[in-house]
Amino acid sequence: MRHAKVLIDRDFVIGHTDPRLFGGFIEHLGRCVYGGIYEPDHPTADERGFRGDVLALIKELGPTVVRYPGGNFVSGYNWEDGVGPAESRPSRLDLAWFSTEPNHFGTNEFIDWCRAAGLEPMLAVNLGTRGGDAARNLVEYCNHPRGTAWSDLRRAHGWEQPHDVKLWCLGNEMDGPWQMEHKTAEVYGAIAREAAKMMRSVDPTIKLVACGSSAHNMPTFARWEDTVLEHTFDHVDYISLHTYLNNYRRDTASFLASPDLMDRFIEDVVALADAAAAKRRSDKRMMLSFDEWNVWYRTGRRRTDLLKGEWPVAPAILEEVYTMEDALAFGGACISLLNHADRVKVACLAQLVNVIAPIMTQKGGSAWRQTIFFPFAHMGRLGRGRVLRTQVESETYETSGILDKFFALHNVPYLKMAAVAGDAGSLSLFILNRDLQQEMEVSVEARSFDRLSVREALELRHHDLEATNAEDAPERVKPRPLHAVGMDARRLLATLKPASWNVVHLAPS
Repeated sequence: MRHAKVLIDRDFVIGHTDPRLFGGFIEHLGRCVYGGIYEPDHPTADERGFRGDVLALIKELGPTVVRYPGGNFVSGYNWEDGVGPAESRPSRLDLAWFSTEPNHFGTNEFIDWCRAAGLEPMLAVNLGTRGGDAARNLVEYCNHPRGTAWSDLRRAHGWEQPHDVKLWCLGNEMDGPWQMEHKTAEVYGAIAREAAKMMRSVDPTIKLVACGSSAHNMPTFARWEDTVLEHTFDHVDYISLHTYLNNYRRDTASFLASPDLMDRFIEDVVALADAAAAKRRSDKRMMLSFDEWNVWYRTGRRRTDLLKGEWPVAPAILEEVYTMEDALAFGGACISLLNHADRVKVACLAQLVNVIAPIMTQKGGSAWRQTIFFPFAHMGRLGRGRVLRTQVESETYETSGILDKFFALHNVPYLKMAAVAGDAGSLSLFILNRDLQQEMEVSVEARSFDRLSVREALELRHHDLEATNAEDAPERVKPRPLHAVGMDARRLLATLKPASWNVVHLAPS
């Protein structure tokens, strides 16, 4: 059995979790929208076509903000195609995902869906094939009360009150050669700056996200941030970053270490943002929007792989089936986000339904939870509050080699952990045991807290790391009570199973 010690003090705070840290993502991609959140013929659908079973699972999952409509899709999207009478909307070829977009679901339907789900909308504007003029018109359509062409058009479409969208992305992954009208940092930075100025002139209350690097190993990383922030620093509130964890090498131990690369990515972007501030002698601290993250590596996006030259509507693509192993790496990513709550203020799990998603559906049939559903739901429910520094003493291991193009990881702690102090003296612990063979005895000393007792303790594990949930076995992998846990004075003692995600919620006795 392995052993680990953790010291926590209520007054040693990393930062407060912003409600937007627990976000999600919906793109016009595959069956995410059509057959996912929107299926008018489904038995549970309401009069607007929203699937009731999916809405119920979204509420259980607990995201707070949702980014839309992309993603790669947005770089070729004309937002005007998705408003007005549905029968008059044009169908378009989507060059991002090699499919046909019927535009039955657009901006207004998305806002209504967010309201039905109790979520804040986060809209992305097209800075690929379009620019600042279309972007400022969309802000006017969504947020201006009345008396102008665009705001009165919204009212004519049936939405009398403004949508009041506060969070906007200035394009998507514009550093990526795969993006429609991919741009250099210099060109993108100038376009994003001017779009930001016009959008904020229409509504000074909005918050804006500039595109950072699409991955830590992009060849333009760091230079991209330097240049983009040179243009946009005074006009935006966030810089974005994206990461998808993968196990291409089929090395579980290294895969479970890969969330530590998220930590490094975040810290590098923080350093770049602070360097931009230092150049200006500015006390502004640019915050981060981690607005795409997940596990994704089995399903690709090459046209020959996806659609074989066809252009279908809502094809079943990128439908990753998640394993118990994936849920462990995913849980590590949740911990990484929590432990950087001082600077990561927005984060969006990509995506929510069917496409690399925690929720899967069958057309006309049921909806079920994938394995990654549970760590996100735990984080969203119990991760609100002040994230505390954790001093961890844990045995370590070596990864077998380079995890991405640039990095290897050494001395990886078997224990990865986050601690969040909530209201009324509560404390939530999110604990990942990355040892694949041995149990771990963990001792957690919680200083400056009143006497605590265990109110809830759960573990997510399965003896088969390849175990998945499916329509005919929706609960093969699910959380179960963690019995080997208790309090001794102000010290928590727990025995964690190998390869397990664990959550312990403590409250004053």
